[in-house]
Amino acid sequence: MASQAVASQAAASQAAAAARAGKPDPAGQAAAAGVDDELELIFMCCHPALSPAAQVALTLRCVCGLSTAEIAAAFLLPEATMAKRLARAKGKIRDAGIRLRRPAAEDMADRVGAVLRVVYLVFTEGHKASAGPALVRGELCDAAIRLARGLAGLLPGEPEVSCLLALFMLTDARRAARTDSAGGLVLLADQDRSRWDAASRPLRPTGPPWSLSPLWPSVPSLSVALAS
Repeated sequence: MASQAVASQAAASQAAAAARAGKPDPAGQAAAAGVDDELELIFMCCHPALSPAAQVALTLRCVCGLSTAEIAAAFLLPEATMAKRLARAKGKIRDAGIRLRRPAAEDMADRVGAVLRVVYLVFTEGHKASAGPALVRGELCDAAIRLARGLAGLLPGEPEVSCLLALFMLTDARRAARTDSAGGLVLLADQDRSRWDAASRPLRPTGPPWSLSPLWPSVPSLSVALAS
């Protein structure tokens, strides 16, 4: 599954780059079709028999392809501790004979919170990589945005989904200005705002009108919940 996730992320990154350049992308339709399959796998892996933290960690590893070290960094845990948690989660699925199936429509609401945390942490790893020479991993940012868009289509009018997608788009609009020619971090106050992606900033949600201000606390709460 990890190799499939990497391939999917690469296709999504290519599609996103083509979209930003205003060029047709022959892989775009395939990437769009793949988002439904990937979201289905994420919903399947976020099984309620596991603890919320285990759901998120296992999905990041088995579906999204993040390494154990990257997941441990997201949870602020030692890699060895996260490896044990993943092993216990896999063991519980095996020993209890849990079958990962597509959840029924009425059961999806109970899994949305974990799914949002998964997508949020994929974007976080892309926005500021926990390891490696590159500060930003654009393919992960693109994959997270693609998944968030897929969720917005699957759950129109869901406020936390809309908030998360808006957060991604507003944050990612600064991607090109966040690093200098040597790949170092450029702080917000020092960024060249002419390099911000103006097309990404004005995000207009679909569905019923909603106000960002009363919903905003639910976005940071995703990361707070992971630390509890």
